[in-house]
This record gives sequence, structure tokens and C-alpha cells, in this order.
Amino acid sequence: MTDSAERPATPRIAPITDFDDEVSEILSTALTHGGKPLNIFGTLAHHPKLLKRFNLMGGFLLNKGLVPPRERELVILRVGANARAEYEFGQHTVIGLECGLTQGEIDALVRDPDTHPWSQGDAALIALADDLHADDCVSDATWAQLATVWSDAQLAELLVVAGFYRLVSGFLNSTGVQLDDGIPGFPDT
Repeated sequence: MTDSAERPATPRIAPITDFDDEVSEILSTALTHGGKPLNIFGTLAHHPKLLKRFNLMGGFLLNKGLVPPRERELVILRVGANARAEYEFGQHTVIGLECGLTQGEIDALVRDPDTHPWSQGDAALIALADDLHADDCVSDATWAQLATVWSDAQLAELLVVAGFYRLVSGFLNSTGVQLDDGIPGFPDT
């Protein structure tokens, strides 16, 4: 995980917790934790039209994409680790464990992926996230490895997954969205 500027310790935009009918309808199909809408959605609820479209895209990537869930979560978690987005990393730690990642794999994504014995395919997905983080372009070497496994449609989706969750991480970091109760943060490093 790279070092950079501190993150807000408190919300810069307080999440809405009392939803009007429009926002309640939008959130009726959104992810919840303990029966309560996630803090990210309460923050986005300040802009209902944006929240609706955000949930459409995020919901598609999480539920209807071509990339298998474990591999999708590997990319999302590495993006969150690179962005030092604790909220993103915590939410997707829970999802990643449900999708078959181990706690050891998740921990390695924060500490140093090179210390874990990844398969060649997993290492290429991590490299995709790292390449985009470093230069906003997947290197030729990483692309060549990915193209041996993934179809053009899946490659397009992997890039959109990484880009969407980079956007989400920047939003979370900048607005100071706090962890939902019971959701882990970064593992001890």
C-alpha cells in the first residue's frame, strides 16, 4: 500500500439517514449492512439522480458482469488498497471472503502482493490494478498475460471495474465516508 496524504477522520458530507420517498425507492435494491443502507449511499443520497445511476453501474458490475466474482473482487480490493480507501477495502473484504478469497490473500493485497504465491492469472489481475494506478494504462506485458485468459468483453469489463472502483475510492476518501458498523478496515500491516 502506498503512502500519501491523510484521509479525513470525519465525514466532509454527512450521510443522510432519513430518506424521502425518492431515495427510499432508489435504495430499496441497494446493498445494506444490518438492514441499514451503507454510509456511501447515505452520502450519495444528497444527489438522488447520481445515486440512482451510481447504483445501476455498481449493481451491474457486482451482479451481472462477465468476470467471475472472485477475480472481480481481487481487482477491486487491489484498487482500494492502492487508493488507501479503507471504506472500499473493508466493504470488499466482506464481499471478497464471500466470493472465495482467503483472508491471507486479502491481507497480501495491502501489505505486498509479491509475498503471496499468486497464480499467474491472479498476478496479472493485480498487475492490471497496479498498472492503472501507476500510469492509467495497462502495460503491454500485463495485457499480453490477461489476453491469454480473458475475452475482449471481459477485458473491457475488467478495465471498467478497476476504473469504477478508482472513482469510488476517490469519492470515499475525499468525502470522508466512515466505515459502517461491523465492517473491517485495513488489516494490521
